[in-house]
Formats: sequence, C-alpha cells, structure tokens
Amino acid sequence: MAVEKIEGRSVFSDRGVVLSIEKGIITEVDYADLPPEAPCLSTGFTDIQVNGYMGIDYSAPWFGEGEVSQMVNLLAKSGITRHCPTIVTCPSDRIIRNIKTIVKAINNSLEFESSIPGIHVEGPYISSEDGPRGAHDSRYVRDPDFDEYLNWQEAASGLIKIITLAPERKGALDFIQRVSKNGVAVAIGHTGAEPELIKEAVSAGARLSTHLGNGSHSRIPRLKNYIWEQLADDNLYASIIVDGYHLPESVVKVFARAKGLEKIILVSDVSMPAGRSPGLYKWGNIDVQVFKDGHLGLAGTEFLAGAGHLLDRDIAQFIRFTGHALKDAVKLCTSNPAKILGIDLRLEEFSPGMPADIVQFRCHQGAEKIEVLKTIFNGTTLYAGKTE
Repeated sequence: MAVEKIEGRSVFSDRGVVLSIEKGIITEVDYADLPPEAPCLSTGFTDIQVNGYMGIDYSAPWFGEGEVSQMVNLLAKSGITRHCPTIVTCPSDRIIRNIKTIVKAINNSLEFESSIPGIHVEGPYISSEDGPRGAHDSRYVRDPDFDEYLNWQEAASGLIKIITLAPERKGALDFIQRVSKNGVAVAIGHTGAEPELIKEAVSAGARLSTHLGNGSHSRIPRLKNYIWEQLADDNLYASIIVDGYHLPESVVKVFARAKGLEKIILVSDVSMPAGRSPGLYKWGNIDVQVFKDGHLGLAGTEFLAGAGHLLDRDIAQFIRFTGHALKDAVKLCTSNPAKILGIDLRLEEFSPGMPADIVQFRCHQGAEKIEVLKTIFNGTTLYAGKTE
C-alpha cells in the first residue's frame, strides 16, 4: 500500500508538519518550514448533536440504513469525522426502530463503528411548554421512563451515550441518577425548571447543558432563572450553537468567559432541512422555513428550528465572537466532546501511531466559516475540495 502524505501547520503547535499515512495510521511526523499561509491541520471534528442534514432525518419513520453512510460523507465536507446521531421526541416504537437502524449500519461497516461514538436521544422527556419545547412535537412529549430507556439501550447495544431531558418532568431526578450510574451523560435541555431544580439535577448526576441559551422561553426572570444556574455550575459542560443565529455575539463571549474553554462544546444541532434551497419544508409535524442565509425557523414564529450550518461555521464564528485562538476553538469540538463521550483519543498533537483522523483547512481572519480542503478518516479520504 502506498504511503500518503499531507502537510500543513498543526493547530496544536503552529509548526509545519508533514504526516505520512499508511494503512489508516500516521506512521511518521516530520517537521517542515512552511509559510504562514500554509493550510492548517487538525484532528477531525466531533459533533455530539446531529439531527439530520440535506433531507436525511435520524428521527423520520422512513430513515434507512444507507443514510448513515450518506451522512458521514456529507458531514466530512465540514471537517466532521465523528458525530452522534440525534433522535428527537417521537413515538417510542420509532425511537427503537431508528436506533436499531443506526446500529445495523455500524455493525455492517467498521468505518461507522469509530465514526459514530454514540447516539444522543434528545427528548422525549422535555418541557411541554411553548418555547422550551422548541421544535419538538408536543404529541410525544412525556415523563421519563427507565424501562423505556432500558429498551433503547438494548436496541442500541449500549450505544446510547447522551440523553437530553428537562429536570422538572415527573420522576426526572430519579431517572437522572439511575441513568448516570450506567455511564450515560445526562444533559439538561428544553427546560423551564426553577433554579433550585437545576441544582438538584446536577447533584443527581447531570453533566451537560444541551445548546445552552436555546430551547428556552423568550422571556425569563432576569436574575433567578435556569440559564444563569446552568452557566454558574462548574460541574456542567455547556454545548452551544455558535452559528451567528442561535446566540448573539455578546452571549457567546459571556458563556465562554463563565464556563472557560475546558467546559464548552461546540455543536451544530443541524437538522433535516439544513443545506437545502430556501423555502418551506415539513420536519415531522412542523413547518420549517429555510432562509436565504441558510438558517432555519419555525414557520410564522420567532423561534428557530434546529440549525442550518455545520461546525465549519461554528468554529469561525466562535473565534470572531470571542477573540480566542484557532487551537482553542478546535479543542471545543475535538477533546472536549471526547471527554463527555468517555472516549480515549489523543487529540493534543500529531504523533506516530495515531489513527489518520485529519482535517486540512484554511482559516481566514474574519471569515464566516473555515474552508475545509480535505478530510481523512482512518486513512480514507472522505472529502477533497480545492487543491492544496
């Protein structure tokens, strides 16, 4: 097998490197004197919240096994090499069916075994109120059911890694405690809970806030509210959508300062209509509008409906909003999500023996998104854009 080489400036050290790849492994790391304008190299990005994209919907009754492969390749265009398929609020039998479909795809391809480190179930145990419920179908919102969770996990062969719920649901605190003991990351999201209840949820084992600041009321008490409480809790990681639509620049800056870079995770929250031409689309039981700028909204309302952009935009916007360095922004979608998922990945610098999980890109100052040139996963080129 021929040795492939790829070069660029490592985002970890800012040194020029030439990586040799053979049989899916980085076999050599040579340092080179490359110009400042050389492309950047990073490990591939991880997105722990992918609902769907370009017509693919992980929660749809027609979702099929072949769409997993399509999704992996579509996401690679933005540098994403690992993602968590995210199933949102829907009937129990459909959740089971779609979990089994994802697992079947993984079992039939070693490629997907490492590119899908876990499944995220967002709902159905969330607030039924308008605002906090977001774009989730109100017909299927319900209280936590541990037996139902066990059925999910059995269907998933243990691959359920994140569950997003609202702690105000009946039985939620006991559910959090029991599920957390199974090694699942319980996330607080789509909630209207009182601040004290947020504290109780964290004490019970909650570890993450799902898209903090979104999936909430349009107006909340100015001092005592569920956003401040989650933001202040050092035990909680916070996933945030930094596409320029979900959170204003000032909010992103404050969140980053309050949580610190060790506790922030960038997510896309991308959904089925994303990437499609402007217009109205059905997403489950709701009408979603794709706007000319690519963002998504619940038709006829002020609320968003998932996201229309991927992590290539979120990384650039985070840098633009906060002034943090590229290596800091990349960490928010590499090593930080790995910690939540409990996967042991060496993501701080390239070294011989590492899997060839590489994204080559350019990051132009002030750009709306980074420019991905090539995405390699386990030695396979999943995406090749413009020539280097």
